[in-house]
Amino acid sequence: MSALTVAVLGTGHWAEGPDAPRGKPQTTLLPPAERRRAPATVSLALSVAEQACQQAGVPPQHLRSVFASAHGDLEITDYLCRTLAESPEHLSPTKFHHSVHNAASGYWTIGVGNMQASTAISAGQHSFAQGLLEAATQAVCEQSPVLLVAYDMPATAPLVSITGSTALVGLALVLAPQALVANRDAPSTLMSLSLQSAPMPEATDDGAAELAGCRSPMAAGLPLFKTLSAMQAQPQAPTDCCLWLSPAQALVIGLSRKASGPR
Repeated sequence: MSALTVAVLGTGHWAEGPDAPRGKPQTTLLPPAERRRAPATVSLALSVAEQACQQAGVPPQHLRSVFASAHGDLEITDYLCRTLAESPEHLSPTKFHHSVHNAASGYWTIGVGNMQASTAISAGQHSFAQGLLEAATQAVCEQSPVLLVAYDMPATAPLVSITGSTALVGLALVLAPQALVANRDAPSTLMSLSLQSAPMPEATDDGAAELAGCRSPMAAGLPLFKTLSAMQAQPQAPTDCCLWLSPAQALVIGLSRKASGPR
């Protein structure tokens, strides 16, 4: 694969752990009644998406989007499994409605009035990396900004032993093709992505990434966000990092800070 180069216009994140923000993820994109009804994964996804769009200064209704989640809403999955096993006649239509993997994408498009294409991705522990590659590819091929939203929640009951996810983590990026930001006044971070065949290090092949006490499939993206935050505060020499698309294929990411355009 030839290297893809995109600009990072905005970021949003929420991660439970030692430095977690207080309270719960909040969004202003839904009416009060919908906010009360929305499951935790939807509130999380829309919260980080809203952060990224505000930082990017891009109207959310004009963005293509990619939503990535390893497991979707595990609390609802547990409810559905238990109810179907014990008393299927009591199954809630609303809960079933929220169980589909693109529920967060649907809430997003309705909430902001977005009629652009939206993609939902699930790739287990590699979901963040696969979502990032998909969003960057769409941005370059369509020559249009793309919103990436990646999120997962803690597992409950018997699902804990299967997924290993114990934290609520949401990450969002607004990516744009390099040509669209050439004359942008605000500085941005350029991200170059390339594929490389390599065996995954044994230490990371445990089904879930861990960082600072945060255990979630989406924690795989936290080092990238930490680097992006550091580069925004103090521009520095180009930096590389690596995400895993599969046990045998890495996504190598090169980051460099782009100065503001001519005024």
